[in-house]
Amino acid sequence: MMYESMKVKVEHVVESGKVGDENITGDREREAFSKWTDDFTRHEHPTVIQVLLETSKDRDITGHFMPNLVYVSREKSKTSPHRFKAGALNVLLRVSAIMTNAPMVLTLDCDMSSNDPQTPLRVLCYISDPATRPNLSFVQFPQRFRGLSKNDIYASEFKRLFLINFLGMDGLKGPNHVGTGAFFCRRSLFGSPSTLISPEIPQLHPNHVVDKDKPIHESPAMLSLAHHVAGCNYENQTKWGSKMGIRYGSLVEDYYTGYLLHCEGWRSIFCNPDRPAFYGDAPTTLVDLLNQHKRWAIGLLEVAFSRYCPITFGIRTMGLMGLAYAHYSFWPIWSIPIMVYAFLPQLALASGISIFPKISEPGFLLYLFLFLGAYGQDCLDFLLEGGTFRKWWNDQRIWLIRGLSCHLFGTLEYLLKSLGISAFGFNVTSKVVDDEQSKIYSQEMLDFGVPSPMFVTLAVAAIVNFFSFSFGFLQMICGSDDNEGLPLQMLLAGFIMLNCWPVYEAMVLRTDKGKMPTKVTIIAAFLAWTLYAAAFHISFSK
Repeated sequence: MMYESMKVKVEHVVESGKVGDENITGDREREAFSKWTDDFTRHEHPTVIQVLLETSKDRDITGHFMPNLVYVSREKSKTSPHRFKAGALNVLLRVSAIMTNAPMVLTLDCDMSSNDPQTPLRVLCYISDPATRPNLSFVQFPQRFRGLSKNDIYASEFKRLFLINFLGMDGLKGPNHVGTGAFFCRRSLFGSPSTLISPEIPQLHPNHVVDKDKPIHESPAMLSLAHHVAGCNYENQTKWGSKMGIRYGSLVEDYYTGYLLHCEGWRSIFCNPDRPAFYGDAPTTLVDLLNQHKRWAIGLLEVAFSRYCPITFGIRTMGLMGLAYAHYSFWPIWSIPIMVYAFLPQLALASGISIFPKISEPGFLLYLFLFLGAYGQDCLDFLLEGGTFRKWWNDQRIWLIRGLSCHLFGTLEYLLKSLGISAFGFNVTSKVVDDEQSKIYSQEMLDFGVPSPMFVTLAVAAIVNFFSFSFGFLQMICGSDDNEGLPLQMLLAGFIMLNCWPVYEAMVLRTDKGKMPTKVTIIAAFLAWTLYAAAFHISFSK
């Protein structure tokens, strides 16, 4: 209630440029908003620090003291980079150091909520253990999401990312940081275990002891210093973002920071209790999911092709753990083989060209074994971690969809940015849906309602595979002279068709808000016809 009241007052100031005395109650609020209004005329977005609760003053309904609750909105200016989420976290690190400098720091996304009050005690068990304490950087909990559809239509559980892979990495140097649900030791954000990097002022030192004799709101010097360290120009000529705090240089600041901390010699611990520690909200529309993964793809490639490339720098400093990080950083380039297998064999099939071994050749069994073996192992891993076959099927389908859409576009956008042709922005994933979108999600139908360019390549692949499979099937029925080489290509096209069934529904059968936009369908049909024309031209010219 206090936050909502303050939010209304901040919005009033933004709209009117001033704070009326009639809207402010309490000396503390009046003083804070008076300062904020003065700053408003000099900055595009001045720093706001509002003490909502104090542990020495406020109690809950049972009479116990409440923890400190401080709202921080950092200063932003068009002339200074604000570094997105990484910059916000570093501001919070500095402001909290000025006020309390607690040795443990919990990072949570705004849509996450606590599900187990015992979680801090679990973390303290690890931090208090003399065997793990000297080089422990953070304790990572897996992300869990509330409100998922019955069969997790968008594969939001991330079983491989948050469970299967974490178990393996925990046997090396620990799991990577995933941006939320992590308890950090403040000391680990200031250099390696053997080398402490001292910040520019002693109040930010991880071992600094804060004088707590006075409440925060009665310490003008503390509040003034907190405003100072939250300033948009404070980090200039400092080591923040490079050697201290959350690291800059990638849109996936969580992955990048965890990776560099492991390179420095720190380790992490995977904690996965039966009762989930935190719950969050997952995207419930396809375009939000793909935009989120496109942003991740760009950020991962920024790390993959940086001076700290996991294949070179990572393996040199961490050995096998570097390969684990390389597996993530090169994720987006899976779009290349997926695009090849989604189009090349099918266009060859439509042209009557066999590119795979014939049934009578030994190579046929090898291809079949690799295909069935890879998918069989993937399904088995998924089922052993408590998944179901339907969830696995949706998971592998979303993997293919990502390869044909957001990973492809993310890779292209990164290449264009590297050439200086374009720049990308940071789009926050929407977690707000209307009633019809919620209904579509609950019915476990993919939502194609937004005319996104990423849907075009997906629709083209669906059309090409449908007509190629149909052409190959007719050839098999008509008894073509040389059709022994077609079964593998037909198997591939048929498998992609099964995965693209929601796309066919969205293009032809559905009439709800989540159907494929007509414009996308027309563009995809034209591009598919162009590909066929080019394939036939090449085949006949030979």
